[in-house]
Amino acid sequence: MNKRLGWQLVLATLGAVLLLGLLSRHSYTYVTKIVPGKGGAYVEGVAGFPQHINPVLSQYNDVDRDLCALVFRGLTKLDEHGNVLPDLARRWQVSPDGLTYTFYLDESATWQDGSPITSADVAFTIGLLQDQKYPGPPDIHSLWSQVKVTTPGPHTVRFKLKAPYAPFLDYTTQGIVSKKQWEHVPITEMFSSKLNMHPLGSGPWKIESITGSKATLVPNERYPWKKQPYLSKVQFRFYPDRESAFAAYRRRDVDGVGNIPLALMDEAEKLKDMNLYLPPIARETMIVFNLKDPTLPFFQDKDVRHALILGLDRQTLIKKVLHGYGRVIDSPILPENWAYSPAVHHYKYNPTEAEELLESAGWHYENGNKVREKNGKPLQFIIVTDKDPVHVKMIQMAASQWAKIGVKAIPRVVDFSKLVSDYLYPHNFSAALISWSLPGDPDPYPMWHSTQYERGQNFGGWSNRLADEAMEQARLTLNIKERVRLYASFQQAFIDDVPAILLYQPLYRYGIRNKVKGVSEGPLTVPSDRFRTISDWYIVSKRITTGLKIENISAKVK
Repeated sequence: MNKRLGWQLVLATLGAVLLLGLLSRHSYTYVTKIVPGKGGAYVEGVAGFPQHINPVLSQYNDVDRDLCALVFRGLTKLDEHGNVLPDLARRWQVSPDGLTYTFYLDESATWQDGSPITSADVAFTIGLLQDQKYPGPPDIHSLWSQVKVTTPGPHTVRFKLKAPYAPFLDYTTQGIVSKKQWEHVPITEMFSSKLNMHPLGSGPWKIESITGSKATLVPNERYPWKKQPYLSKVQFRFYPDRESAFAAYRRRDVDGVGNIPLALMDEAEKLKDMNLYLPPIARETMIVFNLKDPTLPFFQDKDVRHALILGLDRQTLIKKVLHGYGRVIDSPILPENWAYSPAVHHYKYNPTEAEELLESAGWHYENGNKVREKNGKPLQFIIVTDKDPVHVKMIQMAASQWAKIGVKAIPRVVDFSKLVSDYLYPHNFSAALISWSLPGDPDPYPMWHSTQYERGQNFGGWSNRLADEAMEQARLTLNIKERVRLYASFQQAFIDDVPAILLYQPLYRYGIRNKVKGVSEGPLTVPSDRFRTISDWYIVSKRITTGLKIENISAKVK
């Protein structure tokens, strides 16, 4: 026998013996885990019907906005804190004087039909917003009509402003439409065009089919995914109202439902197969005082305003009217926003201190009356709001609470359109409960600068020199740290003065069946932001091996 072969046999035999010895003393198991898998369709019931799946026209319809958020892209996009991030534009530059913004498009970006996205598409979209006959929100037209647009190259677009305006970047989140698809449709016919139901987008999802009752979306294979979505389809089913959408969930026709009515939240909480998500949304509700009403000079007294906020149990209002789905706020800049100052003072319910302030301000109970008086005039005013049931209950309960400190507030309810046209803009009110959406840049100038009393939304006529200066300078500087400092000064001035009582920030309420995994909950700027992380959602899962686990049997025996 060959010596080399003989030694090999000996070594093999010894190896086998050693292996048998090891196996006899150890056990081996494979370690596995469950991970997301590809496939599955998420079906959501929504209240309303699509009209314009077109980002130029979608601002008045939440269903349109939901669809546009998935189908279209802007030059930029916002994160959950209101920061501006690149989207179609890879990067941008701002001139030292803050007047010129140059955006450089991703040269590989295409429309969903494979045609390239160019600066001509951007210029065309902005041209629609600048058109005198643009049928969308006036503030969007007003901003863009002051901007000159040029296209130095096929993937470069330049905006020239007439004056520095730091919040401008927010407006570049505007969804871009295809010039090729829309250039032959006059803007006067755009609203009624059938193209609105056949969008050519550039976003992460594209519409596979759409009918009067549902829209089915599939991943856009041309979108520059960092990670392909797990879901193979997303479907929206349309219902006439939120109650009908919720009923569809109970019938298991859909897997999710957005904006659940308050009246149905008790039932929603009892559904064992529903995960509820309650992120704060960028809105605020407040009571604004008319500080320039000569018939009610007590609103001009800061001590009276302080007494009114101290005499209002806002946490109880949220608990009883909103069933707890809101949170008390004290700053007109919301806590999630990058400009929020954590140093803001928080007013706590203190009726005793409220009454002391009113007494020191000369408002006393006279002749056994339950309403305080001063110089023969009662501490009394009308508080007006629209017919939203939540708003109505809010002013009724606020009036009841103020009555306990000797203040008489008389609720008045009107149509929303009348509230705006007959009360707020002509300043024909004493106090008004209103709600605002606060997307993106925190710029408070339109609502709180003294110049906005006559031509803006400073309905109560607040005028504060320190606040005005902070707002003015913050609009002119592009330095974020400096803007944070300036807005902290503004917030401090607002909280010291209390020109309005900030009541609450609502929580957006939506539910998703627990078979859908990977859903994350974060602050929302607008309702469609609930889909911000939809590429991480999954329904299908699979088990994979992650390693080999070895256990010593003899050690266990001992």
